[in-house]
Amino acid sequence: MIPARLSNLKEESPPIRVAIVCGPETTVLADSLETLLVVAKGFTFSRFDYRAESGLKPHAAGLGDPDVVVTMLDSFQTTKLELLFVSIQRAFPHRPVLVTTTDPDTFDFLRVLEMGASDFLLPPLRRSELVARLMRLSGVARCSDVLVQKLKEDIGLKHIIGESPAFLDKVWCVPRFARCDAPVLISGESGTGKEIFARAIHYLSPRAEQPFVPVNCGALPENLVESEIFGHKRGAFTGAASDQAGLICEAEGGTLFLDEIDCLTPQAQVKLLRFLQDGEYRSLGSHQILRANIRVIAAANADFSDIVREGKFREDLFYRLNVLALALPALRERPGDILLLTHDFLEKQAAIMETPRKKLSLAALNRLVGHSWPGNVRELQNVLVRAIVLCDRDSIEASDLDLPDEGPAAEDQSFRTMKSRVVWRFEHDFLAAVLRAHEGNITRAAFAAKKNRRAFWQLLRKHHLLAHAGRD
Repeated sequence: MIPARLSNLKEESPPIRVAIVCGPETTVLADSLETLLVVAKGFTFSRFDYRAESGLKPHAAGLGDPDVVVTMLDSFQTTKLELLFVSIQRAFPHRPVLVTTTDPDTFDFLRVLEMGASDFLLPPLRRSELVARLMRLSGVARCSDVLVQKLKEDIGLKHIIGESPAFLDKVWCVPRFARCDAPVLISGESGTGKEIFARAIHYLSPRAEQPFVPVNCGALPENLVESEIFGHKRGAFTGAASDQAGLICEAEGGTLFLDEIDCLTPQAQVKLLRFLQDGEYRSLGSHQILRANIRVIAAANADFSDIVREGKFREDLFYRLNVLALALPALRERPGDILLLTHDFLEKQAAIMETPRKKLSLAALNRLVGHSWPGNVRELQNVLVRAIVLCDRDSIEASDLDLPDEGPAAEDQSFRTMKSRVVWRFEHDFLAAVLRAHEGNITRAAFAAKKNRRAFWQLLRKHHLLAHAGRD
């Protein structure tokens, strides 16, 4: 559990043990880190030199099993880093690893997280950020229970439904983003599931036991945006009859999700930038500087490059938020998932209404697959709700779906044509997913799919997927 305030560190608590791993190019950064730990108090540390040819060697004995490992990177070289993480895991198995670097411009966040890092911290190193990360990671090390993690995965990912490669690429990022504490920026059209992804990141993270506080910035009155987010003191403005803590305070220790963040006023953007930089803010009408320990996840329906270029969103705030990014695909870009989403929603509605699950006719399924879904998953759910309520039969027909005709595709409803479309889409998405799961290896993918290798290869050629296959 993350302490509410850094100042709450009690003197009688055992010190957090830190192993500092550095190479010859990062000794200056390691010296800076040691200085910060001495000033912060509550920490003990030992330094370990790393050489690819000889592994880790301690400067001096006596640390014992550390709570957290901090490693310094000078440049991103894949082979070198793989050896480094292997050495760290051998020396300190199951310990969380915090990474920092002397060269942030070439720092590949996703690759480092994939290799096994738990979190990262970019220079210049600040004591407040460093202490918060180390305290959080030390708590993770002491509470790393496999069953608890499995439960968190169930909570976090059970509402994310889809098997198309474009969608699975985004799902793959969720547990990796959850391991660290950096801001996340999620973009995507309305109804693509941005809040679901934000919740999954929160519930898979060490902050899962703390609040997840969502706020739709576009729904807040312009004159109350700052008050809602940062809080206010009594008398700060007309109608402020009492103190209000604000959503940042409400999210203490947890995650603040700012949806439609592009709707924030320019002044609120300035205050948010200051908070993201220093972890400090002021309530309206107050001169007292407050601190908060939260993670910020932001989202917008628009393309951030466009709104920044148009001057509607501060460029410096965009770069501060855009540390980890997720661009969610529209439903029309993953039509193979319409089957899965429809089945899941019909099951849930049947359970809610305590009635048998309605079925979809092939004609109805064809209409669903052929629709462009400008409202994405939310629109699909609305269409299915109307059909369930208004249809008295066990099977939902195309005529029960309140969807507009979309040209010749809607008129061509022969059994053979509709079946071939559905089968083709299923085959394409299934083949792409199983090939991706086995890293392009045709032999292993064919075995997993229980298909003859030659027949599997022919299917890949039919669906133009051979370019995604590698050598066996």
